[in-house]
Amino acid sequence: MSLRTTRTRPVSLLLATLLVTSALTGCMLMDLAQDCEGTDARVEELAALRILDSRPDEATVARGFEEVDAGCWSDSGEVAVYAERTYAFPGTRADVAAHYRTAARQDGWSPDPDAAPDDLSFVKKTMNVRIVFLTAERLAEEGHGSRPDLSTGAGYSIHVDSYA
Repeated sequence: MSLRTTRTRPVSLLLATLLVTSALTGCMLMDLAQDCEGTDARVEELAALRILDSRPDEATVARGFEEVDAGCWSDSGEVAVYAERTYAFPGTRADVAAHYRTAARQDGWSPDPDAAPDDLSFVKKTMNVRIVFLTAERLAEEGHGSRPDLSTGAGYSIHVDSYA
């Protein structure tokens, strides 16, 4: 009997710790797992947006980023869905900016009134799209290491998100 007590004591301690932690933080582990439940259709909708496939001439889908990265995240009760593409472009940032200002307008996006003047950020209904230029530092922070194909010229990501 003492062998069984020894094995259950750590499990009991773990469960008690989880219950106390969830009570103190005001959330249950099941709530965290269910936040993104039911968002699959919305994620697919964002991943299929035309703006993600729009790109300047000579821009290529970056190696290792062939698929649209799409999903859902939740934080402090807010649930958001997102989709992102990453491109390598040998041209300039100005070329990328000109392309997306035109493409966004033609696709029904408007400049984000809350964005800084230099930001490439647009809104459409409940969605936001941002163009983020990649640097060696940003790539390292995101765990992509040294990528000259993305950190020279005007490598960039186009990111769409919306609160669910």
